[in-house]
Amino acid sequence: MEVISVIKYEGSNEVLAHKHKNEDFTIGSQLIVHESQEALFMRDGKAMDLFTAGRHTLTTYNIPLLRDLMRLGTGGENVFHAEIYFINMTTMMGIRWGTDSKVRLFDPASGLHVEIGASGNFNIRVNDSRKLVIKLVGTTEGLLQNELLGEEGGLSYGTGKFRALVVNRVKSNLARIIKEQNINILEIDAYLDVISETLQKEINETLDEYGLTMPEFYVTTIQTPDDDPNFQHLKQQFADKTLKVRDEEIRRAEAEAAQGRKIVEAQTEAQLKMVNAQGEADALLIKSKAQADAYKMKAEAEAAEMRMKGYTYQDETARQVGMEAMQNGITGGSGSGAGGGIGDVASLGVTLGAMGGVINMTKEAMSPIMGESQKMGQGFGNTIAGNNGGAQAPVAPVAPAAPVPEAPWNCPGCGKAGITSKFCPDCGTPRVQ
Repeated sequence: MEVISVIKYEGSNEVLAHKHKNEDFTIGSQLIVHESQEALFMRDGKAMDLFTAGRHTLTTYNIPLLRDLMRLGTGGENVFHAEIYFINMTTMMGIRWGTDSKVRLFDPASGLHVEIGASGNFNIRVNDSRKLVIKLVGTTEGLLQNELLGEEGGLSYGTGKFRALVVNRVKSNLARIIKEQNINILEIDAYLDVISETLQKEINETLDEYGLTMPEFYVTTIQTPDDDPNFQHLKQQFADKTLKVRDEEIRRAEAEAAQGRKIVEAQTEAQLKMVNAQGEADALLIKSKAQADAYKMKAEAEAAEMRMKGYTYQDETARQVGMEAMQNGITGGSGSGAGGGIGDVASLGVTLGAMGGVINMTKEAMSPIMGESQKMGQGFGNTIAGNNGGAQAPVAPVAPAAPVPEAPWNCPGCGKAGITSKFCPDCGTPRVQ
């Protein structure tokens, strides 16, 4: 029996599991496990101790599961019997896969049946050495990559044990995923990542039973039936729908733009009206203020002038009323000659008295004017008009008769009592005959 003291394996990466040719080992032997490997000790078809990367000295302490099964060899040496498998833990990259037949699919968007195919690639590695050796290697000398995944080349991927499993899981789940995700077959390229992730989970659930896993799984191509009349009709329907939706979006955008433009125009017009109205209001305010200032300046000037001349606004008002009354009373009558003039002068007192009542002048303010009018009436003489050849003969002045005193009377206009003059001194009402 050959007994060795160094245990290791350095082979091709195409080998997934390698069984060491020797089965008897001495206590104290050196086990060398590379970074990309794990070493599994088997005895009687059972997985015993597992070693990861590094140099290990085999003793009864680090192989506890084999300790009770070791036996003494010949020559007094401690020898134990075991089968050692070196498992390749590297990731196998870029393994291609593809469906060997079309997958019948019911498109939920259109209600049509179409047939599609799929292809892509994946990466795979061992994640549980015990499961791999027990369920796949067994008592064989090992396991090669092409035995697990089949030969590369072309689109014939059915020879590998697990490549067929991958294709079967894809075909059985692809249509279901498209239906559950409500994916439009015409937009399926936009959902390849979603389909890939879902299929990866489905496949890994099966691979985990054999100690394998797919860290990456990719669906790179979906083959659509471009020559199928149903698929062509589906494409036309989708194109028409897309165009109609696009046209509607354009019309809606144009309507929104037009509405926005009208709103802006209305706002601009309103703002312009506000600006114009504010400008007109400001101009009117300035004009009114200027007129008020001018009137104020004129009034102040007139007031200053009156103060310089020594009379008040009341005096000035009485003067202007008197002048107006004299002008209208004397020159505004229809009579002619001396008789008309004398009558106007005689009625001056009535006019002034009436005006004094209108402007609510007091008796004291009207007394000087009334006195002056009475004096003017008394100063006129009597003139007799003759007809001697068109010439007027002078008439000798006649001494005025003594006035006959009249009884006091009460004013019917304002109610003043005890009036002795011909006119009411308060309101100018003439004496009732």
